Amino acid sequence: MGYRIVVVGATGNVGREMLNILAERQFPADEVAVLASRKSMGTEVSFGDKTLTTKDLDTFDFTGYDIAFFAVGSDATKKYAPLAAKQGCVVIDNSSLYRYDPDVPLVVPEVNPEAVMGYAKKNIIANPNCSTAQMVVALKPLHDRAKIKRVVVSTYQSVSGSGKEAIDELWNQTKGVYVPGQEVAPKAYPKQIAFNVIPHIDVFMDSGDTKEEWKMVAETKKIVDPSIKVTATCVRVPVFVGHSESINIEFEDFLDEDEARDILREAPGCMVIDKREDGGYVTPIECVGDFATFISRIRQDVTIDNGLNMWVVSDNLRKGAALNAVQIAETLGARCLKKG
Repeated sequence: MGYRIVVVGATGNVGREMLNILAERQFPADEVAVLASRKSMGTEVSFGDKTLTTKDLDTFDFTGYDIAFFAVGSDATKKYAPLAAKQGCVVIDNSSLYRYDPDVPLVVPEVNPEAVMGYAKKNIIANPNCSTAQMVVALKPLHDRAKIKRVVVSTYQSVSGSGKEAIDELWNQTKGVYVPGQEVAPKAYPKQIAFNVIPHIDVFMDSGDTKEEWKMVAETKKIVDPSIKVTATCVRVPVFVGHSESINIEFEDFLDEDEARDILREAPGCMVIDKREDGGYVTPIECVGDFATFISRIRQDVTIDNGLNMWVVSDNLRKGAALNAVQIAETLGARCLKKG
């Protein structure tokens, strides 16, 4: 007997990707219900070779369903996730709402799979921020070997992380540069994104960090180790899909770059492509549609005693969101629910 599954926000970028991944990974689902807001109700979405019609989230009863994937904003999650959890359905939430709640596990299955065991406190499991997810997959195996003291990360985040409106804005602004009279003013972002980079993701905080930068710090501590110091600069770049990160790591013990490469080659979820030649590294365009977190440019940082640099790239709609959520469900199924 398989699982009864709900996908909330099934018409959005992440919701559609969740349906694709559930089908690709042959998740043992006997039934899949797809939900959307009232204005999107009746929209058809694909699940494998089936076409499903979205139902109204407002009136849906979660009783009897096993797992609900939430791919909607924090406001809708705040209203509906506790309802689903109360009705006995385990919520896997992609928003930031529950990530910092001490009673809600924040899980990246390659890093802290045992944390899913804590789901029962609220019947909710949180999915981390897209930029954090790919970074911790690369950090954890190195931390286990040489204990990380400090991480300095700069991100290069694609517009799909902001949703469909942002994808359209990049596309239309790019066309508008070449067609006089069709220029498009910034709407999804505070400045033009086409042919530009914007060092501003989410809102500014009193410290001068943005909320996105704060999320990377807080989530890395919760998922990997609270003793790790992290400083981040998060930048939006004119790329449609795929987040990239330049990561500098300071360890307590010395770690040779060759050993680091070997460790990462064996690590779950990691794919090392690191040749010191033209094109011997991964860029966002090559990672689209892939499950892996790609790691390139691994090298010693000679300015500190125990330092390494690396370049990490992943599909933010997959590992950064939908894939990680499905992997959480697989882990939850194997360790706790045990159906299918």
